[in-house]
Amino acid sequence: MKNKKVKKDKGGLRVGLVAADPMRVLGLQTIFPDGGTVEIVPLSVPGALDASGVSLILIDSACTEHIFELLETFRRSRPRFRVIVLGLDESHDHIQRIIGAGAKGYLAHSAKESEIRMAIDIVQDGSVWAPRKVMARLLESTSAESKATAKPAKAPKFTKRELEVLRLLAAGHPNPAIGRALGIDVNTVKKHVGNLMRKVGVDNRIALSVQVVNEKLLLKQLT
Repeated sequence: MKNKKVKKDKGGLRVGLVAADPMRVLGLQTIFPDGGTVEIVPLSVPGALDASGVSLILIDSACTEHIFELLETFRRSRPRFRVIVLGLDESHDHIQRIIGAGAKGYLAHSAKESEIRMAIDIVQDGSVWAPRKVMARLLESTSAESKATAKPAKAPKFTKRELEVLRLLAAGHPNPAIGRALGIDVNTVKKHVGNLMRKVGVDNRIALSVQVVNEKLLLKQLT
């Protein structure tokens, strides 16, 4: 009997799902049917994660009483995976703890299809998905740490195109949306974002957005 090959959508995204509730699995597979740009891959058997070819994982926190330990395990042993947690608790303190533990996003069980799709796009682009108030807290925390360790430096100079990318990025747009708005492909957007991070001296998009706001980088380019 021939081994059945795992079907992959060319150029698509494979999202691993850790969930014990069959209805949760079915619901997400209904949103993302086979053959689409996003494919949901249930990770229900040992070894499935390594063989699945996924880069982003959805974890339903209802399937474990040790979600923080699980996130720590992922962060320590599988740092390349981006994790989004699904849960019932919508309190900002809980969500902030989830993000602080290493998750790149948090979605309530009641999240709408459009919100789920947007969260996956944002996290896959390298940013964090969380309620605005939670993001504000995270940005404030990051800002405080940055100011405590920051060294005086001249404001970086950006090209016209970099400024256009920076404005859209600071407004929370993912790479595909930035590309569509500016009429350039996603790889070119990523190149510009990489150049911006290098010039500002940060290593991720969140820190870049924080610097844009706190240091008034866009305003300085106009003066």
